[in-house]
Amino acid sequence: MPPTVTNSAETLWRPTPETLARSHLTHFCRSLELPFYGPAKLDGSIPDHKSFDFPVLHQWSIEHRDEFWQGVWQHCGVIGDTGGSQVLSNAEQMFESKFFPDATLNFAENLLENSQPEDQTALIGRTENGSRRSLSWAELRTSTNRLANRLKALGIAPGDRVAAALPNGIDAAISMLATTKLGAIWSSCSPDFGVDAMTDRFEQIAPKIVLGCSTYSYAGKHFECIDKLNALMERLAATTVLMVDPLSFQHEPTQDEEQPYVQLPFAAPVFIMFSSGTTGAPKCIVHSIGGTLLKQRSEHALHCDLGPDDRLLFFTTCGWMMWNWLLGAMAGGTTIVLYDGSPFHPDPHALLDIAQEEQLTHIGISPGFLSTLSKQDTNLKVSHPNLVLKSIFATGSVLPDASFHWVAEQFGTDVQLASISGGTDILGCFALGNPWQPVVAGEIQGPALGIALAFVDDAGSPKIGEKGELVCTRSFPSQPVGFWNDTDNVNYRAAYFERFDNVWHHGDYGEINAHGGVRIHGRSDAVLNRGGVRIGTAEIYRQLEPLQEVTEAIVVAQRYHDDSRIILFVRLQLDIVLDDDLIKQIRKLIRTGTSPRHLPDLILQVADIPRTRSGKIVELAITSVINGEPVKNTGSLANPEALAEFGAFAELELEAD
Repeated sequence: MPPTVTNSAETLWRPTPETLARSHLTHFCRSLELPFYGPAKLDGSIPDHKSFDFPVLHQWSIEHRDEFWQGVWQHCGVIGDTGGSQVLSNAEQMFESKFFPDATLNFAENLLENSQPEDQTALIGRTENGSRRSLSWAELRTSTNRLANRLKALGIAPGDRVAAALPNGIDAAISMLATTKLGAIWSSCSPDFGVDAMTDRFEQIAPKIVLGCSTYSYAGKHFECIDKLNALMERLAATTVLMVDPLSFQHEPTQDEEQPYVQLPFAAPVFIMFSSGTTGAPKCIVHSIGGTLLKQRSEHALHCDLGPDDRLLFFTTCGWMMWNWLLGAMAGGTTIVLYDGSPFHPDPHALLDIAQEEQLTHIGISPGFLSTLSKQDTNLKVSHPNLVLKSIFATGSVLPDASFHWVAEQFGTDVQLASISGGTDILGCFALGNPWQPVVAGEIQGPALGIALAFVDDAGSPKIGEKGELVCTRSFPSQPVGFWNDTDNVNYRAAYFERFDNVWHHGDYGEINAHGGVRIHGRSDAVLNRGGVRIGTAEIYRQLEPLQEVTEAIVVAQRYHDDSRIILFVRLQLDIVLDDDLIKQIRKLIRTGTSPRHLPDLILQVADIPRTRSGKIVELAITSVINGEPVKNTGSLANPEALAEFGAFAELELEAD
């Protein structure tokens, strides 16, 4: 069998011999003649699967980064000119190293020219109101070229920025492809962002064109965008606005000339991504064409086992890195399903209905979504008997053990639940699933190939089986080009390379165990400290999962009488009130599952918990509020009004429970 897991009782999924034999990862190893898999037998039978050793393969991918990334380029069919044999320069210096320094390529070309049949479906757009639209690869290329001609006529050239505030639909995908076909730089957010939040982002990058929409819908409500766009354009000087409404590209002239795919250096910018912006001005993170493409190809093909016969939906908006990640899977010929709206409208099964109707093989959702579903009276084997899912991806926050068990119970052992963890900072993953290793409850299966992942103590020493700071000790292709308008990379260096010398410090807190399983315990800047013991917030959230009464929770530290105290805020199911019995139950679960040091000083009920528009709860913003400090850029929050209730606790002299 694959590498043994110490806690076998918690193993919820194992790859079958057939899965091992047919996986893209196995074919990758075979194409490079790597000795980390059972070689194919002459009679075509399944190889000896004892040899599928992912930890050994991972170590090889770190020690031989040049061979690994060159292998990804070749095996995944990257379109471009490598410019020679050099794959990596300044290999030992994380900040100065360069991958494929002489290569040239185009991002859109790699997504569109993937040798799929012209009439095969490329994109499917679904909305919460039930509408459906699809494009074949031929239709997608035509629509992309038409918009590229329009953008070029408006003066867009390589290096120009095109900003977009669009719903997650086919027209947003076309817009990104047309922009990058011309060698311009794409940056986007969701249309539900406030004017201030849009301005905070787009004003920094001075876009030549802003793409906007007239309306969007969410949770059954209709929202107008014209006034918001007009206000935004007043703040962005010398910028053209282009309205992108459904089907608008179908009316572009059909006699447009074919725009060539502009070839640019590997390190040329393709995306400007933004940090959440809840504790200050959003950072403008610049990502390269080649680094983004190569990292995503390694993840989609080798880790997620996505190919031309698959259909993928990831619940996201155009303001989250997972949107860029989702569309990157087109490079492998995967059909992408884009969903715009609430995942719970008109009911909690909305996404699963689409998964069944569209015959999705892979779906991506948030841990919060799974938690909410698990607390419904649900029997998916009865309600959705025709699902063909192979993998479920979960990211955005820590996935608790209880959700692993619920997925295994509801979807069966044939469906792989792959918890993944990465960041906007690298436009990819540090740790995620893979087709060779078992899935163990509460764990991410392992580190990403080519990523020298480690968890270190304050002195920078790696630890196995102990909690520490997430770092990466060797360079990788999707390190940002830098921050926009950051002279001499001063802020970029301070963000990732100031804590440890020549080591990427990401800001997550977690651990890796002896068999390679990874647990993330939350952001290290939100870690609680009690008596010198660092407590990851996810350790507390994990204990609350079995409670049907608790919908969501957030735990933060508050300065109190020259010391600090830990407060746990809970949002409960409708009509449930936090009473002494429930408080005792919560405290017992936390004490039993963790330690007495993890017990909060106070447990309080709130009506709602603030979160970003990509669904992440904002621990740092709430910490600021309950300590009487202002929160900047509340326009980046989906529900900023929820902060007011937390502000009321700033001055309260409540006794500990």
